[in-house]
Amino acid sequence: MAEVATQERRTDYGPPHHERFLPPIIKENYGKWKYHETLKPGVMVHVSESDAKLFTVRASSGRLLSVDKIRMYCDLADKYCDGYLRFTSRHNVEFLLTKSENIDPLISDLREMGHPVGGIDNAISSIVHTQGWVHCHSAATDASGIVKCVMDDLMEYFEEKKLPGKLRIALACCLNMCGAVHCSDIAILGVHRRPPKVDHTKLKKVCEIPNVVASCPTAAIKPTMVEGLETVEVDEDRCMFCANCYTVCPAMPLNNPLNDGVSIWVGGKVSNARHEPMFSKLAIPFLPNNPPRWPEVTSAVRNLVELWAANAKKYERMGEWIERIGWPRFFKMANIEFQKEHIDDFKHAGLTFKRSTHLTF
Repeated sequence: MAEVATQERRTDYGPPHHERFLPPIIKENYGKWKYHETLKPGVMVHVSESDAKLFTVRASSGRLLSVDKIRMYCDLADKYCDGYLRFTSRHNVEFLLTKSENIDPLISDLREMGHPVGGIDNAISSIVHTQGWVHCHSAATDASGIVKCVMDDLMEYFEEKKLPGKLRIALACCLNMCGAVHCSDIAILGVHRRPPKVDHTKLKKVCEIPNVVASCPTAAIKPTMVEGLETVEVDEDRCMFCANCYTVCPAMPLNNPLNDGVSIWVGGKVSNARHEPMFSKLAIPFLPNNPPRWPEVTSAVRNLVELWAANAKKYERMGEWIERIGWPRFFKMANIEFQKEHIDDFKHAGLTFKRSTHLTF
């Protein structure tokens, strides 16, 4: 009876079970897929043990979508896919079809809407990114703006399969890394270069000093008195510009138009194929914020993509290629000057952490 009661239990919290939203063909063949293959750029097919076929058409999509755009996607899904679509973890929209004759008409409609089709196999997928200036209070750079500029410049590598292997790009607007910049082939990371500026006259009025002190992960903040006011001070040598203190105390703003900018990291990946997962490492310490097109960032990313594409072996990810040729040679080939920021002296760096699910004894 207890087991029956558990199965029949209904609650009003938590997400609904994912099976409610699966297309019938996936439910019928759950766990019975034999293989999948890419038919052409942006189009793949999964074949089950019963020879049922599920076709996927992947199109680029922005992370920030209006209701009108979502309705446009839904209209296409109703027209060609029996109402079924999904979004990938890197902001692509995928339409799930059971009729192969609908593939080309769907692609035609997507392109008329301004949505390129691609990003599967040896290609760049859509860039996963954070909030940026549009929403985040601690952003050192924009997110969707830079992503738009970079993908405009690299769209040929999204629509065609002419890269040695997969290429995943990510952007985080500050080092709190709401994006996947720690595990992407190329990562664009907003950086602050100055500690928070404490407004001593306001801090006590709007903030709780113990909370402000506790918010700092490197113990850079401590209570003090300034001109008879209870406030805090920041040890600049300990500050890592994370904006945790600003999160709990608006009297400690970190944003700085002159000194905030962008850094470029390379070599991360999640995949366990050929090489265990890898963390990104710093390549370019600082590039300026130059909206609306961020030419320095766009040029730097294209340079790295084309350098890797011209020199990597087939299926070799960027980090794997760099490890094969060595970091000094990579810096020379990429024309990147070695600077003090490249020295990893952060005392909590997890350089010895096990990053793979492959355990050896």
